[in-house]
Order: sequence, then structure tokens, then C-alpha cells
Amino acid sequence: MAIKIIPLSSLETDLKKTLNECAQSGQTVVVEMPDQSLLAIQPLDPQEDDTLMDELLASNPKFQALVKKSKARLRKPFAAGARGLTNG
Repeated sequence: MAIKIIPLSSLETDLKKTLNECAQSGQTVVVEMPDQSLLAIQPLDPQEDDTLMDELLASNPKFQALVKKSKARLRKPFAAGARGLTNG
């Protein structure tokens, strides 16, 4: 698939339109920054990118701190039949 190259000013002019076109067409958009560096915007297929989300969460320090805090809390076991829960 072809790659679309646009200047930053085009992205700034209509960000929503550019992102929607990228998502719908599956085409990678490369943004040329004022300092001549390049930035790629590429759509991700949610069905294929579950591992990407797992990796991003696993490497995010804020998320890891939240998990650690959650694990440190005492937990009460669920009681059978509590709050309308039944066996079966």
C-alpha cells in the first residue's frame, strides 16, 4: 500500500479528517515536521493488536504502580448468593 506524505500544516488544518482517512483506508500517513524529521501515523487492527496493548500496559510505569497498589489491598472473597449471584 502507498504511503501518504503530508506537511505538519496539513495535519494541523484538519486533524480529524486526516486521522479518519488513515483509519478507513488503512494507509500509513507520514508527517513531515518543520525540522525535517518524520512522524508516521498508522492504523492498527484491534483484532490483531491485542499483544501490542498488553506490551504497552506491561511497560507503562503508571499502570504498573496501579497494579501494585491493587495487589497490596486486602480482598474479601465473594459470598455465594450475595447480591443476586446464584450457583447455576
